[in-house]
Amino acid sequence: MIEVTKLNNQKVLINPEYIEIVEETPDTVISFATGRKIIVKESRQEIKNLVKSYRKVVFAE
Repeated sequence: MIEVTKLNNQKVLINPEYIEIVEETPDTVISFATGRKIIVKESRQEIKNLVKSYRKVVFAE
């Protein structure tokens, strides 16, 4: 799981395995394979870095 911040400053954990698309419109919108979307404060690049770090940890175990 990776932690992101919604626009109301609420921190949530999301499963990066379900991320389909990350868009900056200019807010960052994460679309999931389930059809759900959330808007977060992190940039597209920050989300990319979080997912890369998550995968390094998962595949190292």
